Amino acid sequence: MNVSTQLPAPIGRRRWAIAEGYIPSASTGPEPAMTSHETACILNAGDREARVTIWIYFSDRDPAGPYRLTVPARRTSHVRFNDLRDPESLPRDTDYASVIESDVPIVVQHTRLDSRQPENAILSTIAYGSE
Repeated sequence: MNVSTQLPAPIGRRRWAIAEGYIPSASTGPEPAMTSHETACILNAGDREARVTIWIYFSDRDPAGPYRLTVPARRTSHVRFNDLRDPESLPRDTDYASVIESDVPIVVQHTRLDSRQPENAILSTIAYGSE
């Protein structure tokens, strides 16, 4: 069976925004699985690798970035914002937003795990896509 003839056509957009971001400094439960975090879930359903750039916006200072990564063709990548280090780590307990750009169409979903209390909270939503 030739898998490539079974796959759907590539989908997505080249620019995405997540207007809500916040990484709590506290967590409850075993690390790293239960560490409070924000994640951008990126789907590249296309035939070319995606070169992705992330910019982080704050209410009280200039944006941080660019953070660069690659998502191979026909793959997904779950990027924890907690793990972004270059050019700088993201501050905890600070509101932020992000803009994610790619040279090929991708789909972005935003997920947060807030484990500050033993009763953990998780949210997930599709990002806003344009272009």
